[in-house]
Amino acid sequence: MHIAEGFLPVGHAVAWFAVATPFVIHGARAVIKEAKEHPESRLLLAAAGAFTFVLSSIKLPSVTGSSSHPTGTGLGAVLFRPPVMAFLATVVLLFQALLLAHGGLTTLGANVFSMGIAGPWVGYGIWKLSQKLNWHANVGIFLALAFADLATYVVTSVQLGLAFPDPVSGIGGSVAKFASIFAISQIPLAIAEGILGVLVFRLLTDVARPQLERLGVMAPVERELVEV
Repeated sequence: MHIAEGFLPVGHAVAWFAVATPFVIHGARAVIKEAKEHPESRLLLAAAGAFTFVLSSIKLPSVTGSSSHPTGTGLGAVLFRPPVMAFLATVVLLFQALLLAHGGLTTLGANVFSMGIAGPWVGYGIWKLSQKLNWHANVGIFLALAFADLATYVVTSVQLGLAFPDPVSGIGGSVAKFASIFAISQIPLAIAEGILGVLVFRLLTDVARPQLERLGVMAPVERELVEV
């Protein structure tokens, strides 16, 4: 979810910038390291960023001052680990704020934290759990992308609840109200994103399996030597 430009109080906007910045710096270093040490990963990094940009640009009206949309960050988190997505999501959100009037500069820190930090870490955690439980990769990918999306909407609800507590029920009541409204559109979107993620992942296993094996996303397979 993108919180619109100028919608958060100044103190909240500054606080979210402060919280998100260390993650973004760490993510930028992770991207640079990956690109330098493994140049063959650059195309996959670009694909992860493009996937996030395209999906999160689908803007559906929601709570005043925000919007509902897929996030696309779960796939990149599975491929390259969450720190990378903190940086890629920041680039995506910055371009969307400047070019598409989607989100904003003053709310960039809050949007980065929800979409580029919280969502990817939850999605990655679900992916690792699925591997530990020996679930099929398609199941893990579906759940990782869906829960990364849902985690983003939950965090955005908390951010809005903190900024605009309900006069009667306080912060908790406000968070519940925002979350319940978001859920109408966000739960179906999360399911759709999970399904799309499975299709994209299956494509990547065909065209980029060696890179996926190196990244530890897929287990290496024994390749038979063909005698000439």
